[in-house]
Amino acid sequence: MKRFSIPTQALVITLIISACGGAPQATPTANLIDLQSTAVAAASTLVVETQAAIPTATPPLPTATVTLPPIPTSGPTLTPLPGGISFTPTPVETSSPADPCINKVLPNSLPGQTIKISIDNPTKAKIMVSVYLQQSNPQSVCGYRSYTLTAGQSLVINDLVEGCYTLWAWNPDPKGYFMVTNGTSCLNNSNSWTFDVSTNSIKLRE
Repeated sequence: MKRFSIPTQALVITLIISACGGAPQATPTANLIDLQSTAVAAASTLVVETQAAIPTATPPLPTATVTLPPIPTSGPTLTPLPGGISFTPTPVETSSPADPCINKVLPNSLPGQTIKISIDNPTKAKIMVSVYLQQSNPQSVCGYRSYTLTAGQSLVINDLVEGCYTLWAWNPDPKGYFMVTNGTSCLNNSNSWTFDVSTNSIKLRE
């Protein structure tokens, strides 16, 4: 921005006044005090306009501040059920109590009436057989015995007693694995009982 000194402004004003006179006339005597006053006024006006034209610094835009919600200090508040209804957790019950005999081995000597059981293995695999005697009352004996039958072998058991039995048979070889059961058969000493094992089932022969 160019700035003009006060003597320069006075000279410019004098030239303008002289040019507006038209044809040459007698130059009136200039009053130095008036010229000085006029020059000072013009210079003051120019200074004011110059200062007004100087652009002012634009204040920076305010920085946006992100305000996060307060972190809860306790767990979520549950809305109560309408009508004063309350909820009481109910423990889950199993369909039947744990069987205390499932991992119990039958003793060698069993009280009760003895029965005869035969198990035939017509399959071509060596199988494992588990004979499980269920507990009929709190005083009765319960548990299981295990046997191994080769392919085509028949097993006769004479030292079991009357009761309800579940038989399991399986081939432990992964290449021909199978597992079968008869369900439950209640046996007494009125007959000799024979079970036939296949890869699909264990059937009580009639």
